[in-house]
Amino acid sequence: MSRSERSPLLLAGLLAAAGVAHFAAPRSFDATIPRGLPGTPRTWTYASGAADLALAAGLVAPRTRKAAALATAAFFVGVFPANVKMAADWRHRPTPQKAAAFGRLPLQVPLVLWARGVARNAKGRS
Repeated sequence: MSRSERSPLLLAGLLAAAGVAHFAAPRSFDATIPRGLPGTPRTWTYASGAADLALAAGLVAPRTRKAAALATAAFFVGVFPANVKMAADWRHRPTPQKAAAFGRLPLQVPLVLWARGVARNAKGRS
């Protein structure tokens, strides 16, 4: 299997793992939900986990891969405020935790670019 064939499957695996984590340990995700959003943090946590799982499924199927990859790139941009909130909330934690929280912020860029690359290489519908 070539690298371009593995890439969407690896991205799908990352999203699937994140989606499962949202349901398995929702409390840690609840804390990252920006306060200004309507509804409860738990609702947003579950909705985000469901979106992760749906995007993962879309990436696995060649027919839906391009649309799912574009939606994944948008999703990564959309969840960025939660990562910013987490970094701000964790600014007084011990250095390793603070470094992890702030280190997540620039990682959004390669994730968005990865998803866009999967879309560009997809042969499915857009």
